[in-house]
Amino acid sequence: MSTASPSEQALLQFLARAERLLERLDPLLPPASAAPDWDSAIAFRWRKQANSGYLYPVRKASSIRLSDLQDIDEQKARIDTNTRQFVDGHPANNVLLTGARGSGKSSLIKALLNEYADRGLRVVEVEKADLVDLPIIVELLEDRPERFIVFCDDLSFDAGDATYKALKVVLDGSLTAAPDNVLIYATSNRRHLMPEYFEENLETHRVGDEIHPGEAIEEKISLSERFGLWLSFYPFDQDAYIDIVNHWLKHFGCTKSEIARAEREALNWALMRGSRSGRVAWQFAKDWAGTNRPAPKAKKRK
Repeated sequence: MSTASPSEQALLQFLARAERLLERLDPLLPPASAAPDWDSAIAFRWRKQANSGYLYPVRKASSIRLSDLQDIDEQKARIDTNTRQFVDGHPANNVLLTGARGSGKSSLIKALLNEYADRGLRVVEVEKADLVDLPIIVELLEDRPERFIVFCDDLSFDAGDATYKALKVVLDGSLTAAPDNVLIYATSNRRHLMPEYFEENLETHRVGDEIHPGEAIEEKISLSERFGLWLSFYPFDQDAYIDIVNHWLKHFGCTKSEIARAEREALNWALMRGSRSGRVAWQFAKDWAGTNRPAPKAKKRK
C-alpha cells in the first residue's frame, strides 16, 4: 500500500482546514431569499432583515386609475402603450420618468398596475439603498409567469454613490441578458439621476466642429441612457391645476356649484404652497371636501 507524498499530505491537510473554516462561516451567510405568496397581492416591496432580503406583499395597493390622472395625456399614452406591449409579451423598454414634483409620475405607475393586474402585471418596489440587491430580485422573478415592473421611486444618486452601478448592470451592462418578464420603471426629479457640477463642464473639449463632453459627464449620462423611454413632466399652468382640482372634488362627491365655489380657495391654496401640481390639487380637494361636505351617514346596525 503506497503512502502519500509530503506534498499530497500538505494538500490534504489544507483541504481539511478549508472545510472546517467553511463549516464555521456557513451560519454567518445570509439565507436564500424565500419566495412570497404570489397570489396574495399584486404589488410587493423588497425589505431587508438582518443580512437577507425578501419580497413583502402589499395588502392594500393604491386604487388610483389612469382616468384619474389629468393633463398628462401624452405621457400617459406613451407609457400605457409601452406597458401594454410588455404585458402582451412584445418587446418593451425600461422607462425613466423625470420632471416636476407632484406631477403624477409615481401615480402613473400605480394606475398602470390597476389597469393591467388582471392580465398578470405585478409591481415590485425597491428603495434606492437596496439597489445592490437587484440581481437577487431579478433571479426571484425571472421564472415566474407574471410580468413584473421593478419600481424605483424618487431615484437620484449623490456624488460617490456606488449603488447606481447595480442599476446599470441590470439595465444593460451584464453578460447575462435581462429576463423578458422584468422591466424597470424609475421616477426622478433629475434627468441624469446624478448631480452635475460646473467644473465638470470644464472637461468638455472641441474636436473640429464637434463638442465632446468630459468623462464625468459621460458617466452620468450613461446611466439614464440605459432607459429606452424617457418621459418628461412639467409644472401645471393654472387651468390644468383647476382641472385636476375639479376632478378630485367631483370624485369626493361635490356638486357643480360647490366645485365652482371652491376655485378661489384652490388658487389660494396653491399660492400658499408655492406649487401648482397634481399632488397639491389632490391635497386641496381632500381638505375642502372634508371641511365643506356633510359627513356620510353611518349605517345602522341590525
